[in-house]
Amino acid sequence: MRSVHVPVAIIMLTLGAQAVAAASPPPALSYDAIFADDVNGRSPSQLAWSPDGRTLTWVDDDGLWSLDPMAGASGTAGKPQQILRRADLESEIAAYQWSPRGDSLLLESGGDLYLLALPGQALRRLTETAAVEKDPKFSPDGTRIAFVRGFNLYLLDLASGSERALTEDGKENEIVNGVPDWLYWEEIWHRNPTGYWWSPDGRSIAYCRFDEHDVPAHAIVDDGVRIPRVGWQKYPKPGDTNPQVRVGVLDLGSGRTTWMATGDSDGYLARVAWTPDGGALAIQSMNRSQSRLDLLRCAVVDGRCGTLVTESSPTWVDVVDDARFLPDGRFLWTSDHSGWRQLFLYGPDGKLIRLVSPDGWVVASLERVPEAGEKEPWVLFTGYRRDGSVLSAIDRQVVRVPLLGGTAEVLTPEPGSHSALVAPHTGHWAHLWSTADVPDHAEVRLAAGGGASKVVPLPVVPLPYIAPAKYDPAALPRSEFITIPGPGGALLPARLIKPVPFDPGRRYPVIMFQYGGPASQTVTNRWDRGRRTLFHKRMAQLGFAVLTVDGQNTVFFGQDGENLDFLHMGEANLAAQLAAVDYLKQQPWADTKNIGLWGWSGGGFTTLYCLLHRPGVWKAGVAGAPVTDWRLYDSVYTERFLRLPKDNEAGYRESSPITYADRLKDHLLIVHGLADDNVHTQNSVQMIDRLVHAGRPVEEAFYPGEKHGMRPPSIRHFFERMEEYWTRTLGDNLK
Repeated sequence: MRSVHVPVAIIMLTLGAQAVAAASPPPALSYDAIFADDVNGRSPSQLAWSPDGRTLTWVDDDGLWSLDPMAGASGTAGKPQQILRRADLESEIAAYQWSPRGDSLLLESGGDLYLLALPGQALRRLTETAAVEKDPKFSPDGTRIAFVRGFNLYLLDLASGSERALTEDGKENEIVNGVPDWLYWEEIWHRNPTGYWWSPDGRSIAYCRFDEHDVPAHAIVDDGVRIPRVGWQKYPKPGDTNPQVRVGVLDLGSGRTTWMATGDSDGYLARVAWTPDGGALAIQSMNRSQSRLDLLRCAVVDGRCGTLVTESSPTWVDVVDDARFLPDGRFLWTSDHSGWRQLFLYGPDGKLIRLVSPDGWVVASLERVPEAGEKEPWVLFTGYRRDGSVLSAIDRQVVRVPLLGGTAEVLTPEPGSHSALVAPHTGHWAHLWSTADVPDHAEVRLAAGGGASKVVPLPVVPLPYIAPAKYDPAALPRSEFITIPGPGGALLPARLIKPVPFDPGRRYPVIMFQYGGPASQTVTNRWDRGRRTLFHKRMAQLGFAVLTVDGQNTVFFGQDGENLDFLHMGEANLAAQLAAVDYLKQQPWADTKNIGLWGWSGGGFTTLYCLLHRPGVWKAGVAGAPVTDWRLYDSVYTERFLRLPKDNEAGYRESSPITYADRLKDHLLIVHGLADDNVHTQNSVQMIDRLVHAGRPVEEAFYPGEKHGMRPPSIRHFFERMEEYWTRTLGDNLK
């Protein structure tokens, strides 16, 4: 239940209380500006380094660009080159990748594949079919391309242009080869579309096969046509049969598949990777309750598996996204068995060698691992320091650490959220960063003597990153990061946007926004390229304060805090939002008779849970795409926290807002997309039905054709309606 721009000079804006404006404030940011296609200005996407690490490429609205950061004079970057115009393709570039030899680029556009030769830049169309070619990948030698079409794997020979099917039994809602089904895509693989992997020698392909025959199907109705169309989505709910998954290795010469003996057919196969020698697969296997995770080493020759590492917990364990094998067979592995995620080095036999990440640091993602032959191997990760302040987790820093021990170096000490895209071989890296009030920046940092201190900004022309065209971010209301007292003396992280202009002698209505839950974090020092932050800043311009608080069950408090949601969801979220209300009651400027609460998805659930468990605390709420009954959500996410319904009936009942529908006393608006394949619309339909039978008034907004993340113009319509709703329900004292 779950989208990276001023000229490159680094601008740091101090976070602080909003002063009283000396002059008349500018007009509020308009919806035309917020929802303009170029609201955030021209921006590159899909940054990628060439295999030799010397060329950086990216996509923007004009096409495909490349940059050699060493081509210019000392301390400056070379001029970017446009290597493909947008007009040269019928559709936008959905994705692209470098060939292993660096002599071409493979493009995905309009559902077909293209090959762009370099440096001549001749464009060759590889496929032209009604079906969509998905997830194409070069073979290690760059002579062939594998891809998925119609739930089967295919192989394309670039020299001859011939293709052949590698699997033939794929069929929608029955058998899926080489790509994850919806459940795995959403909850296990975190929306990674890949379900197959080339062997290092290019002679075999490992792939996943999903059997969905026994998985219940959910109907999604399209009423936008005269005769409604019904689509069927395989979607297991708690306790239902999950897809049966196997991992096989397909020998491209013989066409024979050897299946890995992973055991536990009712569990999950969460990650797959080849070992460096190509003799085995490393597969993460998890039991259905998600309380145990095994890293298996499965021999390709016969499929037999042994266990390298085991993680277990009385509650749940998380899939390891940062398991990476080194050329000599050792591997890096992240674990939160200490309560916080740390990075460890293991030997090829699965024996622990050492802790790699510095003491006191929490690892968010692994950005770079040592390459073969490095004299001083080093690792790059993003994370945050646990320095005694809960607010340290609002930032993300890039940290360089020697693999075998030594002093760690924080490469991005400035406040904000930083990330790195590291080039192979050269060690250069594209540095992206932002704060809550400063939009995204980019620069290239050149590795010098094994370090990364020399900075070469991305060029100003043709402005891959420029100031957003439709507003001045420095002129918008600013964010204050604060802590507020929480349960048991805990300090909860919060982000406050005060009205502009702010008069401490006035009282202002407050809109509270939240999500809540394990692995979530809403209070971040990062620019949100979506429209929600701009909407909140507009509301501050109109006289509302906006407050966001994360509870003890979020990332800020580690595994022990997240465990508060085990077997009963909602109470920790409720406690945090009540603490926020108590904080507001201590602020003379807060109109505590006019407080609203809203959220989307998990935040929609929290909104309902709070309003129904403490009626009268909030005057109004907006629940977007809410889970209203946990028996209606998917098996993986729900069972992770609540286990099977038969084993925790009380937990399901007490965690579900629908149980308490008759308690509603406040204004409520429920919003949902009618094509939502994540949190199905039946959640809102059943909640509204229960409210009707309880005689409780409720407002509704349903959006035809919209999925879990709504698009314009629907999302604009929703924000405009929400503004009217907040003004009507909370605006007693608005000027």
